Amino acid sequence: MKEETMEIPERSAIISGIGQSAIGRRLGRGALDLTIEAALQAIGDAGLDRSEIDGVSTGSGYAVAPGASPVLTMDLKEALRLNLNWYGASSDSTQMSALINACMAVASGQARHVLVFRTVTEASARADVSSTGSVSRVEGGMQWRAPFGAPSAANWVGLIASRYAHEYGMTREQLAWIALNGRRNAVRTPHAVYRTLLTMEEYLESRMISTPLCLYDCDVPIDGSVAMVVSHVDTARDVNATPIHIEAISGPLYQRDTWDQQSDLTRFAAADAAKRLWSRTDLRPRDVDVAQLYDGFSFLALLWLEDMGFCSRGEAAAFVEGGHRIALDGELPINTSGGQLSFGRLHGMGLLHEACVQLRNLGGERQVPHQPRVALVTNGGGPVASAALLVRQ
Repeated sequence: MKEETMEIPERSAIISGIGQSAIGRRLGRGALDLTIEAALQAIGDAGLDRSEIDGVSTGSGYAVAPGASPVLTMDLKEALRLNLNWYGASSDSTQMSALINACMAVASGQARHVLVFRTVTEASARADVSSTGSVSRVEGGMQWRAPFGAPSAANWVGLIASRYAHEYGMTREQLAWIALNGRRNAVRTPHAVYRTLLTMEEYLESRMISTPLCLYDCDVPIDGSVAMVVSHVDTARDVNATPIHIEAISGPLYQRDTWDQQSDLTRFAAADAAKRLWSRTDLRPRDVDVAQLYDGFSFLALLWLEDMGFCSRGEAAAFVEGGHRIALDGELPINTSGGQLSFGRLHGMGLLHEACVQLRNLGGERQVPHQPRVALVTNGGGPVASAALLVRQ
């Protein structure tokens, strides 16, 4: 049931412009250069002048890694010569925090037009680490994982995926359809990292990373930037592009801050974000026309399908089997650009960009055939998760 007594302040905000820089593996360009490209695209798309941007918001997402947050709000402010009434960033946050904070700034009158951005240079950063051989001293929670051969989120997600497969009978062939579907969409997407079809045979024969996750179950690190302008809803008639309304957004933190000690070892925090999201709207899963589901690992997309209510617990593997239901012309098209598995890892912000592209009917060869009106976007895996419902009115 919707929180009837609570104001839903995010409805005071719209996404008025979107932009995305070149993306790729080791582009040889600076992080700020990529950010400026995406930011100027977003500002121009909204039909605004730089002088009208009075807010900047970014967030590095949880567990910052090398190349995961190379540009600060101050960097972009200086580069674009902005005069800001409000700005914000957070390193210890869910990946949608930049959008949530921008919505709150607009709703509370702290800013009128907030430039939201997310930049990564993880591909270049990983290449640098590989070439130098230098690594930082292991600290924090990692000191309990690295000595036992579990230094990567692939290991932590693999643990949950293995338990899920044991309890619900998920097969690798079923799990493969998240990767295969993403790849066939990426083939139709300019600038996607992977542009060739992936076969079931190639998937099953690829090297194992952390059982049951193989190479193609893991997202691909890239260099790139995505930006959007979040404006007050009163400006909807003044912007150039079709405004995308924010129906509801959520990013709760209820569970323990751990990847391996959840109360249920077949789940992560997606269920909490879903429950919170649906409590803030009268829309329901049946109203969603297209879904951009966080696929840092393919298995996470399965959990999002269940926790968001598109199928019952333990049924997601069967839901995606064969790829028909989740295809562009299926009952629930997902990850229409290729997702993070094939388009590239932009820490979930790329999924927000793609949702706006689909709602504005700009997808070209990958456009969902029927004009979508409601898009779901989910971000995160492990103990943190967030979700948003975007609407074209």
